[in-house]
Amino acid sequence: MEKDKYSQVPNPLILMNEANKEKYSESFLALCALQHVQANREVRQCQMPAATTPSLSDSKYFDKTACLDNGLWAIDELVHPIVSRMEYHFSKWSEQPEFIFALVYKITKDFMDGVDDILQPLIDKARLVGLSAKESWVTGMVKMLLGYLETQIFPALVTSYHHTDDKLEVHSSWMHLNDQMITFDKRMQLLADSGIQKVALVSEGLSRSLSVFSIYIGHSDWLRIWADVELNSAQNKLKSELEDEASWLCSIDPQDELGHQESTAKFLLSTREDYKAPPVSEFVVKTASAMIERSHALPTKGTKIQYCRSTSVQFLNDFFVLLHERCEALQLPNTALQEESLLKASYAINAARYCEYVVREWDEDTAFMELGAHGNYVDGNQEQIHKHSAQRQCSFFADEIAFLVKLGTDFLEQIMSSILIEFEDLSWDYVQSIGSSNEQSLPDDQVPDEENLEVSPGFVASLEVLRERTTKLKLYLNSKDFLDLWRSIAEGLDYFVYSSIRWGQVKFSDPAVVQLRVDSKALLRIFRPYCSRPEAFFPFVTDSLKLLTMGETDAQYLLEALKNGKDDGKSGLRQHGLHHVDGSQAVNVLRSRKSGG
Repeated sequence: MEKDKYSQVPNPLILMNEANKEKYSESFLALCALQHVQANREVRQCQMPAATTPSLSDSKYFDKTACLDNGLWAIDELVHPIVSRMEYHFSKWSEQPEFIFALVYKITKDFMDGVDDILQPLIDKARLVGLSAKESWVTGMVKMLLGYLETQIFPALVTSYHHTDDKLEVHSSWMHLNDQMITFDKRMQLLADSGIQKVALVSEGLSRSLSVFSIYIGHSDWLRIWADVELNSAQNKLKSELEDEASWLCSIDPQDELGHQESTAKFLLSTREDYKAPPVSEFVVKTASAMIERSHALPTKGTKIQYCRSTSVQFLNDFFVLLHERCEALQLPNTALQEESLLKASYAINAARYCEYVVREWDEDTAFMELGAHGNYVDGNQEQIHKHSAQRQCSFFADEIAFLVKLGTDFLEQIMSSILIEFEDLSWDYVQSIGSSNEQSLPDDQVPDEENLEVSPGFVASLEVLRERTTKLKLYLNSKDFLDLWRSIAEGLDYFVYSSIRWGQVKFSDPAVVQLRVDSKALLRIFRPYCSRPEAFFPFVTDSLKLLTMGETDAQYLLEALKNGKDDGKSGLRQHGLHHVDGSQAVNVLRSRKSGG
């Protein structure tokens, strides 16, 4: 290939004769000594009392090694003769950056053996402890490439971005260039690290000198353009994904349709399928994850934060707002509940919960904790340290997580409210007539057979609708939210039924008590597939039935104790297994017995 012909650059380190090698070694050592002296001078200046303390935002402390992080002058001088020959070929490949990166990599690799065999002993002789000839050589080549990109490639791309109508082609060029830079960076880092035992912590300065992405450190506007291009590409892909309504639908587990009781494992959710989230949520997560992965190429925390905030975080926020709007459009509190509304709301909530789970996982990653802490410090939030927990300070996605939590909670409450209102509308006449004489079809002294007694006709419709709603919600909602939802619905129904009965005004005959117990069992039966003791979530109805079915002697004794009790009758109530109604409530229920005092 043509580029192979151009890459045949002779290695002067290997071709030198002994005399020239001796002269070169002397010059190399002299230049190293000069840089060593300069490094010592800079260290002394920084250690003077008047010197300011290095910013904590910089990850390295200023020392002699830091002065040499940006490469060795002697090796930089070796790069200069190669630059002019390479730039001639670069100019032919302005629209094919992959050839530029390939040529730089090949030259760097071809010189590597000579650099290691000849220059590393000279560096050791110059007593530049801890410096690697390979790293310095790679750094010099990257610096050379950075200079060309900064003066020739990027300015042309920026001009095209601002003045060209064909945005698609410009965006493609930006993304292609940065993809090539990522690949090049990884390959060059492998060359620099070859044969070197890396220490656990590498200073941010060293990483910056080896990364071609350091070009963005001094050009935040270029970084902003790259972020805009990435975000625009992701948004266009999401728009195409959303054109298919099936992307909002999720397949239903056959076991859920059969109504199996929940097992503990059902609440250990980790995958999209576990959360019953629609496919679009996984598409969003993978797209955001890909942008986050690209941010790892950036060498400093500041550039990573800027890029992530402008790409992955913005992309996620746009989708979260879309979830909110999708639920809001259903107007759950203001319209009659429909199965389609429950399905759409449930899947949107599931998507929010799945995204929340993934974002929390990211947020707990060490890299993002460091970015969160760094961002808070730079933003001047150190004054608020005592006001927030350490976890909150280090949270990079705190606002996004809070938004998702509120979204899920708000719309679950709307679903619950709609179901309770619907139940109240359908059963209002029934609950108002509980205990009244017109509901009693048998004489007061004739107690019906509870086993053969049917549910009150006025209560049947509301129970059927409630059963249908809970069954559908179990199919659609993730198991954690459904657990919270059905318990909240049960508690709401318990309060509604209990508070709707005119305690103390109506008188329950024995047949009326039996009928109330039958109706209550029918209500509890709806929730029995979800737990073994649903009565635990109907404490007021359960306590009221205990009081109504209590023996006459016990009832009179308890009534007197409640009237004269010093602790509002709490001890007496507890003795009879009544833990939820208070003294005054118990008195009203007891007075609703046919023979109540």
